[in-house]
Amino acid sequence: MLELELSVVKEVVRRAGEAIVRIGEEHYAEAAREADRNIVTKADLEADRLLKETLLKAFPQYGWLSEETLDDATRFNCRRVWIVDPIDGTREFVMKIPEFAVSVALVEEGRGILGVIYNPVTEELFEASAGQGAKLNGRRVFCDHRVQGKLKVEVSRSDIEKGRFAAFDSQMKLCPCGSIAYKLARLAAGQTDSTLSVTPKNEWDIAAGVVLVAEAGGTVTDLSGSPYQFNRADTLVNGVVAGSQESYAVVMGLVDGVSEPT
Repeated sequence: MLELELSVVKEVVRRAGEAIVRIGEEHYAEAAREADRNIVTKADLEADRLLKETLLKAFPQYGWLSEETLDDATRFNCRRVWIVDPIDGTREFVMKIPEFAVSVALVEEGRGILGVIYNPVTEELFEASAGQGAKLNGRRVFCDHRVQGKLKVEVSRSDIEKGRFAAFDSQMKLCPCGSIAYKLARLAAGQTDSTLSVTPKNEWDIAAGVVLVAEAGGTVTDLSGSPYQFNRADTLVNGVVAGSQESYAVVMGLVDGVSEPT
């Protein structure tokens, strides 16, 4: 059971979310001027500080891997490791699109055992731990629903803009959404049928969402159909295919037709 870990994470992601919204309001004009760059905002760094200080104080024996922290090889010696993205969807954050999230996962010997994703604007808190199912704001959620009509697949705006899914228009309804963590969380809650990313992601982008989708009854793998192994030296993963059991099979069958990333 991971009741203590889950309690601490849920409390600190809310605090991190409050800081993100406050800093965003204070510095939006400055951040917006750099919205088209790969920026690191003040909010990213403050959220990272809050998360790291709180989680490592509560669990000093656990390792740490975060997008905003200089990597420390001691994580490879830890049985359990926090994998964190203080703001997944920074571009959406600085553009005031409410599709970003705080993402925190706990992995044990490479396998995700806890995932929490929090959208501080919509106040949606998604949580899951191994064998305990997935919840949204305390309510149990599932992603094993049957597909009604055309398959609804959430993908990134940039992939749509580059035409990577043009061949799929007749087979699925493509829905743009920002953060991959948030997309995976929405899938876990049954708010979409599938999500697909044909571009490489980092472990911190997806680790929490992978736990959520699995605990909600869905399937999530990389583009080759392989499950993820976390806390690796190379944190890049080969894209994402995720869905309910029914929709995953359909989307995976179409992956070979996706345009190569440019």
